Amino acid sequence: RLLTEPLYSSWAGPGGGRSFLAAANMGVFPVPRNPAIVPDMFLSLDVQVNPTNWWDKKHRSYFVWEFGKVPDLVVEIVSNQRGGEIGGKRLRYAEMGVGYYVIQDLFHRVMRDDLRVYRLSGRRYERQERPWFPELGLGMMLWEGEFEGVRGRWLRWTDAQGELILTGKQRAEQEAAARQQEAAARQAAEIRFQQEAAARQAAEIRVQQEAAARQAAACQAAETRFQQEAAARQAAEARVAELEALLGRRST
Repeated sequence: RLLTEPLYSSWAGPGGGRSFLAAANMGVFPVPRNPAIVPDMFLSLDVQVNPTNWWDKKHRSYFVWEFGKVPDLVVEIVSNQRGGEIGGKRLRYAEMGVGYYVIQDLFHRVMRDDLRVYRLSGRRYERQERPWFPELGLGMMLWEGEFEGVRGRWLRWTDAQGELILTGKQRAEQEAAARQQEAAARQAAEIRFQQEAAARQAAEIRVQQEAAARQAAACQAAETRFQQEAAARQAAEARVAELEALLGRRST
């Protein structure tokens, strides 16, 4: 399920919009009447599946002559030494013309490597070092994590940037986290807006207070000057009166 469900949940095919079939433990029949070969998982691009009857058990077989092509990639996960993953199965897949063949063997039951990737060249497989499939727009990696309550080392799909193709649950969790981050960002922006509005209001109040203070100081200074000038005039008038009185006494 970890190799099929993420493709349907989070992948649209190479270039987007291309149909595909990803299935696990399904019999693949290359020709009529011959026994099927059952890969642990396979992927076939540009095939059409009838959604009305696909889930009926009697229809869950991959007849190459009906789908019009062999799968583009098959995956075998080694569980014992009797599966023939590096022998008979590899030869059959090559004879069928399957483009890529992937073997996972975490317990090294039939090979020394955890993962091997083969690409078809003519009618034989050649091993390639990098688990990347350019025609499919997909890659693979071994991922440490938990799936359906089990922690382990899992084979996972990746995109062209090497990022995991998420399961439906992971995608939902990621989208929920993104929504929460957006909500938190909006809330923080609203708080900043309110703080900035309060700061502008406080600044306006300070400006008004300073203007009022300057106006009051100017009025008080003007009043003081007026009183000083009035006192000066009064003193001058008194001095004039004294001088006039003095002159009057002298003239008599």
